[in-house]
Amino acid sequence: MPATVHNLGLRPSLLSAVLAEIRDRELQQDRMRFRRNLERCGEIFAYEISKVLPYVERDVQTSLGAARVPVLAEQPVIASILRAGLPLHQGLLNYFDHADNSFISAYRKHEGDADHFEVEIEYLSSPSVEGRTVILCDPMLATGSSMVLAYQALLRRGRPAQLHVAAVIASEQGVRFALDKLPDDVTLWLGAIDPELTARAYIVPGLGDAGDLAFGAKD
Repeated sequence: MPATVHNLGLRPSLLSAVLAEIRDRELQQDRMRFRRNLERCGEIFAYEISKVLPYVERDVQTSLGAARVPVLAEQPVIASILRAGLPLHQGLLNYFDHADNSFISAYRKHEGDADHFEVEIEYLSSPSVEGRTVILCDPMLATGSSMVLAYQALLRRGRPAQLHVAAVIASEQGVRFALDKLPDDVTLWLGAIDPELTARAYIVPGLGDAGDLAFGAKD
């Protein structure tokens, strides 16, 4: 199956209103609201992703009889990149409430030139992902390097059967890079795709630094 890109922002929906708040520099001053909006995006992504996962039917006994209903054939593994990915992860987990979870720590390592950096993976906590459906999430898909390195780190725990990537805002460059470096059948779920990256790899118009807006500035 070829790679698929779902740009959910192309069609006006409740997600549009959430994205408007996430981008608004005045509303961004309220960290709790910003985190909750990322969480709401995760809930919307979870609902959309759930439509393409495999299901099995089983009988559920009610007080008046039996109902045959579809249920997930297997729970996914939700993986997020710390720290910005935590609210988005929680939103996905609110809906995939029996999912297993993986956490990857990635950071930008600057040496000398402030505009030049390399992304390094520092920490991985994960169950086996061998043969599993993995949902890898991060609010921003900028250059795509963090997402690709996070996926490569997950391969230490096995090779997933299917990879879904969820990002609130992506750059055109990041989408191209992800499609080139991730498995051929990856599915991208994006809230919006913006056209530009700055020299320091911030998406334009984007929203700023999602981690700082959610949790405060770092040294």
